Amino acid sequence: MMDQAENLRNIIKKQNLKNITNSRVIAVTSGKGGVGKSSTSINLAVQFTRMGKKVIILDADFGLANIEVMFGVIPKYNLSDLMFAGKELDEIITEGPEGIRFISGGSGIAKLVNLDKEQVRRLVNKLSELEGMADVIIIETGAGISPAVMEFLVASPETILVTTPEPTSITDSYALLKALSMKKDETTIKMIANRVDSEAEGRSLYEKLNVVVMKFLEINMQYLGAVPQDNNIKKAIMKQKPVSMIFPNATSSRHFEEIATRLMSEGADVPVHKRGIRGYLRSVFAKNM
Repeated sequence: MMDQAENLRNIIKKQNLKNITNSRVIAVTSGKGGVGKSSTSINLAVQFTRMGKKVIILDADFGLANIEVMFGVIPKYNLSDLMFAGKELDEIITEGPEGIRFISGGSGIAKLVNLDKEQVRRLVNKLSELEGMADVIIIETGAGISPAVMEFLVASPETILVTTPEPTSITDSYALLKALSMKKDETTIKMIANRVDSEAEGRSLYEKLNVVVMKFLEINMQYLGAVPQDNNIKKAIMKQKPVSMIFPNATSSRHFEEIATRLMSEGADVPVHKRGIRGYLRSVFAKNM
């Protein structure tokens, strides 16, 4: 017969499985700055919202506050206030247009590596409340391979790499992929070719980079799609609005819609322990817990 302790363990296991949510955590990154990473994060968020999904963006690029600038909204509080000023999660979430919400990392992101165990537990527990608030959580990382960026990427169950045809973007993307391949097991990266002249150029950019990746790195890179050059994006940035909002029929907007649809239709093949924001955060802070 099953003893009482084993029976209790099984009950707890079933409860934990019931509590697992379908929230998707997607990190958006790039090898270098200025390639359209923030624009990609925001416009994918818009498209997910139009599919009926609740979206929250965590702006983990502490060097540049691009999300708030591109939304034209100044947050009252940021992640530092959650960790060090006693603020609650709902107080640091800022309402953006069309119901998209975001959290500004501020200087708090840079301090993450120095948190003690108690601070880490508090942060994980507080940010885990996002599970009940969002269907999709987009983590916009900084560019490059700094330790702060790598912490977020290594833990991410899904990673989107934004690359442009510029030679420096290609070489920096490869450097990022190389760093990830040395730190992360079973890595699958989904690449978006941004600012290309055509879908064919986007596919060619992916194939050019992937040939080198397949030859030298133990990493799987998939092609997610292309976003063409579009003057409407520049106009939207000047108006501090996402192109998908103010120019919904623009070529770039339609491509963002196609990419978002592809992401949703493919779903996420993520191990149970890495699902949702709690699994993600536990992976980020594993060595501190």
